[in-house]
Amino acid sequence: MNLIALLVGLIVERLATRIFHWRRMRWMDRIIDAGFRMVEGFANWPALIPVILLALLLASPVFIVTFALGDRLLGFPYMFLAIVVLFFSLGPKDIAEDVDEYCAALQAGDDEAVEQRAKALVEGDVPTDALERIRCVESAVFVQANNRLFAIIFWFVALGPLGPLGAWAYRVTDLIRRRAVFNAGRDDLEDGNRARVRDAAVLLHSWLAWIPARLTAIGYGIAGHFDGALSAWRHAQDPAPTSTSEASEMLLARVGVGALALHEEEDESLCERGVRGASAANKLVFRLLFIWAFVISALTLYGWSV
Repeated sequence: MNLIALLVGLIVERLATRIFHWRRMRWMDRIIDAGFRMVEGFANWPALIPVILLALLLASPVFIVTFALGDRLLGFPYMFLAIVVLFFSLGPKDIAEDVDEYCAALQAGDDEAVEQRAKALVEGDVPTDALERIRCVESAVFVQANNRLFAIIFWFVALGPLGPLGAWAYRVTDLIRRRAVFNAGRDDLEDGNRARVRDAAVLLHSWLAWIPARLTAIGYGIAGHFDGALSAWRHAQDPAPTSTSEASEMLLARVGVGALALHEEEDESLCERGVRGASAANKLVFRLLFIWAFVISALTLYGWSV
């Protein structure tokens, strides 16, 4: 059932572009903010403990429903639940759509739109230099692919019968992380807890992202230029990462770019270079998605046959 749910979920994720806004789940921001306010009551505790409790609370409904359904009606209610949970866990926005919008802005020569699309992919400020921004976006595609796609698939498959819980739990930690980072960056919010809550939320998310990030980085080498990816993996990052989250993101970025192995072309404009690089990065992600689907299918079928 998990394999069927995964394949259907990925197809829906690719085709149902008109309802992607449902996955942003802005309504959860109020719940998460209420949880952050509760952290104030645990001022003497490490912030990680109440953040974990908040994540468990938000993930508990999926656990309860998954456990309650079991194998009823030949597992079809479970499969429907898994498809729905996957749809809301993947994303919150299709990375291919972000890349297409970025490339369209480049081709239109709309500098403001280019910067906005680049920030959406990078999840932060982007360099002012055009070429540096282009390279930053290419790296961000590989980081976002793990966060929006491959890590969810990994936890969905890894937890077996509790696959929907694994996918949703990862997305919950990402929602908490995003909200904590947003709150910490608000100049109008005077809250002494926001920095420690942000650090705790980022740390919790990085724990769940660590294994899939390494598997995804290996996949970039298989789907792209293996020698370039291997060389990038072996190359020590300078400056050294200061956190688990930063280490995973830097690994994904440099291995992805190494696997891309783009060569500079003569007489190529910055616009053409930006479109070519972002499109090539998106295609490599899509190839890896096919590889993951094939490997998961093979492992599942083998498991059924033994």
